Amino acid sequence: DTLWDLAIAEVKKRENPDDDDDVKPGEVWEKSILFMGNKSGGKTTIILRCLEREESPKPTLALEYTFGRRARRHNTPKDVAHFWELGGGTSLVELIRIPITSHNIRSFAVVLVLDLSKPNELWTTMESLLQVTRSHVNKILTKLEKTNPEVAAEIKQRMWNHLQRDHPDCALVDPFPIPLVIIGSKYDIFHEFDSEMRKIISKTLRFVSHYYGASLVFTSKSEALLLKARALINHLAFGYDKSKSLSVDPSKPLFIPAGLDSMSQIGPPPASDSDLGKVRANTPLELWKKVFEKTFPPKSFCDLQDTKDPAQDGQYAEYEVDVMRAQKNQELEQYKRNASKSWKEINFDSD
Repeated sequence: DTLWDLAIAEVKKRENPDDDDDVKPGEVWEKSILFMGNKSGGKTTIILRCLEREESPKPTLALEYTFGRRARRHNTPKDVAHFWELGGGTSLVELIRIPITSHNIRSFAVVLVLDLSKPNELWTTMESLLQVTRSHVNKILTKLEKTNPEVAAEIKQRMWNHLQRDHPDCALVDPFPIPLVIIGSKYDIFHEFDSEMRKIISKTLRFVSHYYGASLVFTSKSEALLLKARALINHLAFGYDKSKSLSVDPSKPLFIPAGLDSMSQIGPPPASDSDLGKVRANTPLELWKKVFEKTFPPKSFCDLQDTKDPAQDGQYAEYEVDVMRAQKNQELEQYKRNASKSWKEINFDSD
């Protein structure tokens, strides 16, 4: 057993000492979800709300883990949902390899949280995180095709389950290999934007979500909006019924479960016909990207990197460790000075 397995078992034992130890593993629903997105975009707040925890969110360092448990019925084993959160925006994206493995790929989902108040970071953040995640998942699927082809085939088939067989967009989309939810956070700030800006962002995110076969929801600290996001996440985490409500009005918070949108309803990219004709693009996704970034020029990738030293973060202070670190830093500086002097004193023989 891994450390996480032991921790879950211990908590279960403490919370339910009278639970039947003979419960068959097949009767327990176990899922994993990775939350990623803009730094300070509200990922931790959303996770805490989903788990009904009354805690103040703290900045996430690197990759953090927690879990939630729910019972579907009275006196039944509690289902387990593993929640992973990637901190640092796009700077630590390679860490997604830790939670997503060949052992849990069948029960894994991704929640991408995009900060609506920062449209100039939106596309770069989304593209970077989804590309790396997709590449990693595809590598796992390639290995599974050799070791367990039935599972690989099941996952690939499931990618298309959200679309009806006769859906007119089947040839125009490229579904993400595992379930994906896109959350537009900080809607309260976004709502104050110019109406045309809101329309461009909303329309673009509708296209991206439909293209990847993802669900889309806009949220904020508002309880009503958080409940909608929570409904989508609980569907992934605990198998709760999928919401059938729909909101596509750009003047209101969007809520579009996967498979309920279409290219005809979304319409063309927000640009004039003459401007569209000048855009060179090889795919629909690339076309939407160029149109979007014409209105919202992207920040450079370097600007999105997390440069803060976590060792200086007060929330991780440990007196004994910090004292020892300060001592070692002093020793290192002294070593550098001594080494510099020694180097200068070396007499190089011209022979």
